[in-house]
Amino acid sequence: MSVDPRARLGELRAEALERLAGLRASKTDLVDAARDSNVDDEHDPEGATIAFERAQVDALAADVAKRFAEIDAAEGRLAAGTYGICAVGGEPIDEARLEARPTATTCLAHAAARPV
Repeated sequence: MSVDPRARLGELRAEALERLAGLRASKTDLVDAARDSNVDDEHDPEGATIAFERAQVDALAADVAKRFAEIDAAEGRLAAGTYGICAVGGEPIDEARLEARPTATTCLAHAAARPV
């Protein structure tokens, strides 16, 4: 494998941590803005409510948590010696797929066969 999977997974973890820090800052900003405002956000004709914006940030944070779980699982497969092996058919996952998607659990053929 031309790219060290441990290094690539470490990069993904660092990116996810950075993203999570940004989301936490955004949520803090939203909470602070709501505290200092006397706006009735449920009836604000100017656009999205503060609650809606907070829900969006929460959803993005949940996506980051899912990303951490994928990275943890990939690191577990590395430790177990099963990284790069398709979980469905047991065949090797193409190196290009692993470079593009280091947390992949299936080969391209099996990934394409799964319903979306």
